[in-house]
Amino acid sequence: MTLRAVGAEDLDLLGQWRNDPEHESVYGDFLPMARRQNPFPERWDVDGLLGEDNGTLMICVAGRPVGAVQWHPVHYGPNRGSQALNIGIAIAPAARGQGVGSRAQRLVCEWLFRHTTVNRVEASTDIENLAEQRSLEKAGFTREGLLRGAQFRGGAWHDLVQYSRLRNDPATN
Repeated sequence: MTLRAVGAEDLDLLGQWRNDPEHESVYGDFLPMARRQNPFPERWDVDGLLGEDNGTLMICVAGRPVGAVQWHPVHYGPNRGSQALNIGIAIAPAARGQGVGSRAQRLVCEWLFRHTTVNRVEASTDIENLAEQRSLEKAGFTREGLLRGAQFRGGAWHDLVQYSRLRNDPATN
């Protein structure tokens, strides 16, 4: 399993995943769920989906894309040094349950710590999404607590579990 930059050849696939209910999990998906025109080509023309504060990397198994991991900034103070990066992951249904998620989340943290100055990478998941909680823990994330009623999905408010990895946290295998 590897992570790689998004290529022009991936833009249609990202658009298909964005508009495919089968690609979304019961807990939602980090890819925007609104059914509208694929925004990836326009953004790819600007920065290759690897901007200073946000980006997307493809998750590949045996060279074939099976998902993507994205990140965006979260601000905890008045200066840029107080910025964390929040990650989200989407994996094709056929590739789920095989350890792809934990490995991809570990690799994206390593990539972010190597290519940015951020001290904190964070993620959250539905309190009922035990598979993602295990995946984040295997990727070296620490469970921090509960975000009550933080996500509106399926007509109701849901609690999220918050996780983080810090730059100086011990490396994971």
